[in-house]
Amino acid sequence: MDIESFVLDVVGVVEETADAKSISFAVPAGAEERFDYKPGQFLTVAVPSDQTGIAARCYSLSSSPHDGGPLTVTVKRTADGYASNWICDNLAVGDTLRVLPPSGIFTPSSLDADLLLFAGGSGVTPIMSITRTALAHGKGRIVVFYANRDETSVIFASELTRLAAEHPDRLLVIHWLESVQGIPTEAQMRAFAATYGGYDSFVCGPAPFMKMVTTVLKELEVPRSLRHQEKFVSLGGNPFGDLNELQQAETEIALAESDDDGAAADVFADAPAGPVKVEVELDGEEFTFDDWDPRTKLLDFLESKGVKAPYSCREGECSACAIRLVEGDVKMLYNDVLDKDDLDDGIRLGCQSVPLTDTVKVSYS
Repeated sequence: MDIESFVLDVVGVVEETADAKSISFAVPAGAEERFDYKPGQFLTVAVPSDQTGIAARCYSLSSSPHDGGPLTVTVKRTADGYASNWICDNLAVGDTLRVLPPSGIFTPSSLDADLLLFAGGSGVTPIMSITRTALAHGKGRIVVFYANRDETSVIFASELTRLAAEHPDRLLVIHWLESVQGIPTEAQMRAFAATYGGYDSFVCGPAPFMKMVTTVLKELEVPRSLRHQEKFVSLGGNPFGDLNELQQAETEIALAESDDDGAAADVFADAPAGPVKVEVELDGEEFTFDDWDPRTKLLDFLESKGVKAPYSCREGECSACAIRLVEGDVKMLYNDVLDKDDLDDGIRLGCQSVPLTDTVKVSYS
């Protein structure tokens, strides 16, 4: 099934730091509803590539969906990162870029909640979207812990200063510079986070930073419902069109991977004998169906029922389609993004999940 993509005009390019730029897009007439996003979500973009045709990458939106401004992503160069360097070196006002509609679940369930936001480096991008939106349309207190190498690498430095000055009773920004304070330790992070018990926490940044913050929050017994971690990945496939016949064959082979003794394994061996009942909570709506074919992935099944479930890569390489198990169990045919902690918390990928029980209940929130 082809994924609906759009060609957007670049209407703004802002140099945030020496190695980061914000790219703004105009939404085509008639596509406004498809680009109605939530703070913290991301866009999947198609960067031209001489080797593969396109390089698909996910970049978080730094803009707010409620202030009337343009759709904006912020991209930081990474070492040997083809797509990020191409965007920073080539995109200019008047150019176009092919993108998928916004996706992702790294977003507050309530803008009125007290928020504890952890950002490392370019991980500030979705944190900025959440901060801007919650300040304008929420009532809670917001605390931002922002870690960087040095002062010159702080993205949105002036904007954060301005927002903190305009909302002194609601926004507190803590800058942590490695050049001055060194890398934050777990003990230091624990002492800081312990002050904000009950806050809805979000963490985004380099993997070691996110792991440390998440570990600290768990040690402080912050409930899973108040812990949110973004996943940054580089997509290996092409989410902008159907797999060709060779790729499809390779996928089918991968789904029948050999077990330890080399014998071919039936990935559907544990599937229920008949149709499965599934209950789905999505964006405040509840859907119930009693004819889920055990050999059909959840995302494919929901689409066949007209349910607009979120997704991006469809290949188990991003977290755009993440669901939380409420009842029953599923098997993922492929997973290249969720770690053990995610799985232990009941998180699965809807694009790769098939049922293992006669009844399954999941939530996209």
